[in-house]
Amino acid sequence: MSTIKSRYDIVILGAGHNGLVAASYLGRSGLSVLLLEKNDYIGGATTSQNVFPDYDARLSRYSYLVSLFPEKIICDLGLKLELRRRATGSFTPYIKSGQHDGLLISNLDEGASRRSIVDLTGSETEFEQMKRFYHLSRVFAEHTWDSMLDPLIAKDEMQRRFEVDDVSREAWRSLAEEPLGRALERYLQNDLVRGLVVTDAKVGIFTHPHDPSLVQNRCFLYHLIGNKTGEWKVPVGGMGAVARELERAARSGRAELLTNVDLTDVDLTTRAVAFEIDGKKQTVESRFLLVNFGRNVLAKYSGKTYEPEAVDEGSVFKTNMLLRRLPKLKAGKYPPEQAWCGTFHSDEGYEQMNASYEQAAKGQLPEKTPCEVYCHTLTDESVLSPELREKGFHTITLFGLDAPYSVFAKDNEKVRKQAERKFLASMNQWLEEPLEDCLAIASDGSLCIESKSPVDIENSLGMYHGNIFQDSPSWPFATRKEQVGRWGVETEWENVFLCGSSALRGGAVSGIPGHNAARKVLEIVGGSAAPPGDVSSTRPEAAIY
Repeated sequence: MSTIKSRYDIVILGAGHNGLVAASYLGRSGLSVLLLEKNDYIGGATTSQNVFPDYDARLSRYSYLVSLFPEKIICDLGLKLELRRRATGSFTPYIKSGQHDGLLISNLDEGASRRSIVDLTGSETEFEQMKRFYHLSRVFAEHTWDSMLDPLIAKDEMQRRFEVDDVSREAWRSLAEEPLGRALERYLQNDLVRGLVVTDAKVGIFTHPHDPSLVQNRCFLYHLIGNKTGEWKVPVGGMGAVARELERAARSGRAELLTNVDLTDVDLTTRAVAFEIDGKKQTVESRFLLVNFGRNVLAKYSGKTYEPEAVDEGSVFKTNMLLRRLPKLKAGKYPPEQAWCGTFHSDEGYEQMNASYEQAAKGQLPEKTPCEVYCHTLTDESVLSPELREKGFHTITLFGLDAPYSVFAKDNEKVRKQAERKFLASMNQWLEEPLEDCLAIASDGSLCIESKSPVDIENSLGMYHGNIFQDSPSWPFATRKEQVGRWGVETEWENVFLCGSSALRGGAVSGIPGHNAARKVLEIVGGSAAPPGDVSSTRPEAAIY
């Protein structure tokens, strides 16, 4: 371990991907950077881990896919990442006239998607209406995405950008002004298609289509505007590959990274940080302090009470599985490889999810538990050893909806087991053989399955009530006058900035808060540091697929 200095230009608390992005920009600008991480690994939620020790398989444990990570950051930092398209966007099994079938949305063949919707609905009308609806999010992305790496602009100024034609005005009204359910019900008539669309408004948070808070709209936009396409891609090598590249970038920028750090005190006024490492007590001072954890954790050091909003509650059930083989579908016309490589939806019809929301709001697990699953290894098998690949092993991850923190809070262990059984049963109704029969078996005879409730996620990652966004998703513009012209990272303490998901425009694997916190620091530092994109005279190597 290198000698720890007594003072740094910047100290960053937390080595998740946003902290690494900030460290990379600031270190390359000639500033001294110390990054402190409590875990024995780098990457936070963007990590790949050997979840099942008997098998050589590195699973993306908490976060799985990439959409919101701006190509500008990848190029600025010279990240060597391969983000690979999935052949299938989504697959939703259903029963019609007593026969098992499925709605297939292809990322490669629009004709296949059209035919699949015709098979479901009997005409092409719903397909055309779905295209019109999704076009609204593309228009919204065109007007807003580039602003994500700039200071916040006022809501009315953002709205003026949409005053160019009828479609743009409709996009603003449908996505920024009225509850998303209204537009969904205007454009779409089929329950399964409506449900497929609304899942992107519910992933990770507890809400419904007509929620007056519009948190569902904000969540929907998070899932649809990334890099102006909204497509979610598979990081080759797993999420750990993203973290490794960011770590390399941070170290090449001369940032110092320390793991196994026990943070004992943070003085937010003086920006002095006390911690223990290797049994030794250390104190460092900094000109700038960047916080890469939530406001709930920050409150412990500030001595102030954390006051979350109701919409900040997390709602997620995550299950990681290692399979010996992919299970066959009852909808036999679809090969398992085609269905599983996209996002496989179950019990996510529109009315079904309205019912499951109401049941969960009463503090109980829904009778039918909506969930979605995808198989990383059908797009990127590199996370498996050659031996496991040859044997036909696969990793799959399940993401459960309408599973709020409050349902698990009183007896997490008991309810987690109940939820795991319910979510597996939801999937098994569509399969020729149950998932349990396809799971790999550990040396102790247990099945290779790991489930985490919102309580577990809060305990592991510090995310408030298991909210994968830290707080409820925010709008891509200022909603209050005092936010206009700011970066969305500022706190009430001088030179203390949020560089993680709890910043405005934070959440998901994006690097945006890390970039914006670095820009805020460099704005203050002024001409004494190079601009954050000025890192090399050569073209950085970045493979984006």
